[in-house]
Amino acid sequence: MNLKTVITCLFLLVIIGFSTAQTAGTLTISTLTSQTSGATYAPDHIMSIWIVNSSGTFVKSTLVYAGTRQQYLYTWVASDAALNKLDAITGATQTSHGTRTSSWNGKNVSEVLVPDGTYSVKMELTDKHAQGNTATFAFTKGPASQTLTPAAVPSFANISIKWTPVNTALEDVAFSKLYSVYPSPTHSTIYVSGMDITEIEICNISGTLVLTSKLQTVNLSSLPNGLYLVIIKTNNGTAVKRVLKQ
Repeated sequence: MNLKTVITCLFLLVIIGFSTAQTAGTLTISTLTSQTSGATYAPDHIMSIWIVNSSGTFVKSTLVYAGTRQQYLYTWVASDAALNKLDAITGATQTSHGTRTSSWNGKNVSEVLVPDGTYSVKMELTDKHAQGNTATFAFTKGPASQTLTPAAVPSFANISIKWTPVNTALEDVAFSKLYSVYPSPTHSTIYVSGMDITEIEICNISGTLVLTSKLQTVNLSSLPNGLYLVIIKTNNGTAVKRVLKQ
């Protein structure tokens, strides 16, 4: 998910309760997998991607392709004794190599937004009944965007790690006035007015993307009542509005 949300109104900070110490956002992880040396069941392989904090403590899994062989992901199992896959992309043992993409919403397995700071993406892949290749890449979770493209390592290439915060700085007032969202409050449908709109994203107050639309009429009836950010992507920039669904 690419949330290129640049800004929102200052008073929304108070209403929503965002904290600069616990920035909401999305980490997008992508890598191209490849066979290990000495593979015994290639091209079949199992793999996992997960997040740990600066102390190496497990935070959350983002991807686990393992089927019945997950016990051979030794590093992941040791990091996460409960084999917790909450919100992770899961599936059977993979029978071909390719690009694997997953994301992290900045929360732990208890669905609590974790403090800003240094975290690491860990990857593990094996295609034999033995320890396979692992890799670790540190990144910073905070109010600033960050994009990392680490060099290839055994089993993992074309690596991209991108942290996109839901920023809460003041919006450019002149640009914002070109766009509006109504009605608010609404029971179902909202209308977005303005020119050159390419996409509309709806985020909840935790920064999670819950809906996207290419149309300027968006039906929110499937969403729970509450406050949402309407991210209006245009050819000239991004505007952020808020809407209350009742």
